[in-house]
Amino acid sequence: MTTASPPVPANQSNASICRGCWDQMRVPIPIRGPLALPFRAFGITRSKMNPDICTICERSFQYVKKQRQITANATILFADIRGFTDLSERIEAVKLSEIVSLFQDRCAQAVWAHDGIVNKQMGDGLMAIFNFPIVRKDHAGAAIMAALDIQRSCAAALNSLNPDVDGPAGRRLGVGVGIHTGDVQIGEFSSFRSDFTAIGGVVNLAARLESQAAAGEILLSSETATHAPDLAGAAEERLLALKGIEQQVQARVLVKS
Repeated sequence: MTTASPPVPANQSNASICRGCWDQMRVPIPIRGPLALPFRAFGITRSKMNPDICTICERSFQYVKKQRQITANATILFADIRGFTDLSERIEAVKLSEIVSLFQDRCAQAVWAHDGIVNKQMGDGLMAIFNFPIVRKDHAGAAIMAALDIQRSCAAALNSLNPDVDGPAGRRLGVGVGIHTGDVQIGEFSSFRSDFTAIGGVVNLAARLESQAAAGEILLSSETATHAPDLAGAAEERLLALKGIEQQVQARVLVKS
């Protein structure tokens, strides 16, 4: 007797069922096609965090995991536009919003292509989570690949903008990225909003790494580098003093080619 294959093969994009609900509960929730129509009537649609998951994952964490919070091993990515603060003082709001939209769209496409979710968008920055709710064993490598795609696509897009968005002394706009891997707390941490997020030291360190990344740089923690040696093994090492962290942090630096 043969066993049926899972409805959603690993790493398949444009899935017909929610990959988060499948990976977390083995429940096939349709998100595309005719079978998804009855679910939409009950407000179950594709999530804005990743179009391959649904709003059950996004807004009903307790239902999915049967508890309010869990500990999960994940990789956290932060990305931010370098030179944005100066730019915001020199150009009109409409043009500024176009730049932010371009950045957020390019980042989201890169994150989704590698099975991550865009968990938070913060103006000219964002936070992404890899390995929840879509399970991916090589989540550290997936985050690095997403970061490389972000650097390539954002650099091409930002460089195509008019010269009036250049920074001081002709510096071009760029993106800084920070990535860290480890155990995080994932759950619903607010009584006012039901969307889940990740918190903890791993998230904080990823954010601190991003804050130190220059335009075009990807700063990886040693933990992330260890989990993805093929991608990070030859990267330059850099010792960093990070705000709020007592000990200096050994990081790896990838620079967009």
